[in-house]
Amino acid sequence: MSRDVGSEARRWVDQAIADLGDARLLADHSRFATACFLCQQATEKALKGVIYASGADAVLGHSVRQLCDEIARLDPAVASRCVEWAVLDQYYIPTRYPDALPGGIPATAYSATQAHAAIRTADDAISFASQRLAG
Repeated sequence: MSRDVGSEARRWVDQAIADLGDARLLADHSRFATACFLCQQATEKALKGVIYASGADAVLGHSVRQLCDEIARLDPAVASRCVEWAVLDQYYIPTRYPDALPGGIPATAYSATQAHAAIRTADDAISFASQRLAG
């Protein structure tokens, strides 16, 4: 049975869009650590959608940087954006686990500035993915 590549890619990008919406809501309610984490997740899912759209059967891993590097192998013009998007990888673990920080807890360690910057970055990556799927 053949899988519809476009449909699978769209599912991943649609979930990325939903996750970004949740990140915005959380940031609006001062839940900055979780907003940052969801931005990393949204970007990861958007990039996985792009890779699925290229015909991949399975896309593994959670690193925005590694996923972006995979896309850049297909489209070298994307490489310049990888550095910016990869910043979100810093929000994968320490936004969730108290022992990933030298003191305090994630709920109090992140700021509105960080959350809003993460939202802008995720939005850029999701826009890229959406355009890639549309074009």
